[in-house]
Amino acid sequence: MVLTFDPFRELDRLAGQLHSAAVPGGTTMAMPMDLYRSGDHFVLHCDLAGVDPGSVLIDVDNRVLTIRAERSPRTDDDVQWVRRERPTGTFERRLTLADGLDPDRITATWQDGVLTVTIPVAEAAKPRRIAITTAASRSGAEQAAISPA
Repeated sequence: MVLTFDPFRELDRLAGQLHSAAVPGGTTMAMPMDLYRSGDHFVLHCDLAGVDPGSVLIDVDNRVLTIRAERSPRTDDDVQWVRRERPTGTFERRLTLADGLDPDRITATWQDGVLTVTIPVAEAAKPRRIAITTAASRSGAEQAAISPA
């Protein structure tokens, strides 16, 4: 088995642990995500296991897509924690949308703790074929426009 070390991910994890220790439950953390293009739209998957779908807010303001979610801590008073690794609090992700995307047609679905956001490519940004005219076809069209019918 090959393990890869990502120093930035490790740094984020450590910073999150330090921050959550200083301000329990009051942190804003990033959520893991995948983003890919499929045909004429982009698809974003965010892992939000244990988050109530009703707490998820998605908005677009000035071409910035913001996803916020809240995972509440367990409030059982009779629980004695042995280990607590699942973070609670507010999770947030911000993405700047390119000009070639259509923010008015963004859709979102929720299934099994995964939020899926579909961001369509704008019609003006989609590839299109340009017709080529030749000099002969252009002069024939010009003659037809000049000749009385």
